[in-house]
Amino acid sequence: MGEKNLDFDTVIERRNTKSLKYDFAKRRGMPEDVLPFWVADMDFKVSSYIIEALNHINAHGIFGYSETKEEYFDAVKGWMKRHYDWDVSEKWLVKTPGVVFALATAVKAYTKENEAVLIQPPVYYPFYEVIKDNHRKLITNELKQDADGKYQMDFKDFEEKIVKEKVKLFFLCNPHNPVGRVWTKEELNRIGDICLKYNVVVVSDEIHADFSFKRKHTVFTEVRKEYEHIGIVCTSPSKTFNIAGFQVSNIFIPNGELKKKFRKEVDASGYSQLNLSGLSACEAAYQHGEEWLEGVKKYILENAEFMREYLKEKLPKVKMTELEGTFLVWLDFRKYGLNDQEINRRIIHKAKLWLDAGSIFGTTGEGFQRINIACPRSLLTEALDRMVSAFKDAE
Repeated sequence: MGEKNLDFDTVIERRNTKSLKYDFAKRRGMPEDVLPFWVADMDFKVSSYIIEALNHINAHGIFGYSETKEEYFDAVKGWMKRHYDWDVSEKWLVKTPGVVFALATAVKAYTKENEAVLIQPPVYYPFYEVIKDNHRKLITNELKQDADGKYQMDFKDFEEKIVKEKVKLFFLCNPHNPVGRVWTKEELNRIGDICLKYNVVVVSDEIHADFSFKRKHTVFTEVRKEYEHIGIVCTSPSKTFNIAGFQVSNIFIPNGELKKKFRKEVDASGYSQLNLSGLSACEAAYQHGEEWLEGVKKYILENAEFMREYLKEKLPKVKMTELEGTFLVWLDFRKYGLNDQEINRRIIHKAKLWLDAGSIFGTTGEGFQRINIACPRSLLTEALDRMVSAFKDAE
């Protein structure tokens, strides 16, 4: 049996399917007729192996409380070993309904109210929310752009902030959303050593790890064995296999004491077993999903190259940040000299596009937009054509 769903060009109608991406524009303050490229799910049909696994459980017709058996962990372990040469232990694993749930759980498990949590903006906006909503002190170590526009960590400021603010917890985003960096082993080593020195717990969000294009993704706790004492690695098949709606994530916590604290907060939330569909989809994806993923990655890279050439020719003032990882492209509109409000107005009301405004990722994101390119090329082309019409008078 081979993979059947390797057609990424066909446009699949997603409207009227309860899709957050397509069906809730008006409710979220957007014009009803916008074309959406905001939230990070793909417009591709999932692997046929996942569909077959779901068909199997649907045919059975009973959807009671469910739990995983040996086959599930074997599938997860095999995936991590094949793709990252990472040997995971089942005793490290806590399953959660999502990585953001895990981030919020970590905040409650490892910090008290008003204690400091560090992030690196511009960064995925739920990082801010789970810190502020749990009444912790938000500390920022802003990423800096070099002369080529590539984002770099400010290690000096990183250490100074940890010392000055008595930081207890650090959220690492790798690959980084939205700037698309895949951090090198050397970069991870530098921040890891600083966190080890000051006993800062590191929660590494590696949800986009399978989309690492320029180099092999490095798992944070694999950089140095000692990082297992402070590190929590958050993984999920949700972005990789377009199954975010099933809400399943695998969180690995090698340190037994840290795991115990995390597990206690999960229990306190009232959450127990994950849903049967999510568990079955994850198992099928990690057992049989390689061919589908390789096809998707190739297509996304081709979309990125297409976009780069298109912008160079028709929207030369828009600078596309190099895509090292994820399927989310970070676009710099600052050469137009327009304020954030005007950029958003043109994109939403002239181009009729729904992107993610850079400002939601932090003040250093002002003047930028994030666009999801995991879609058929015809849709991406239409989005870029609309963008040209909205900015042609400013070229």
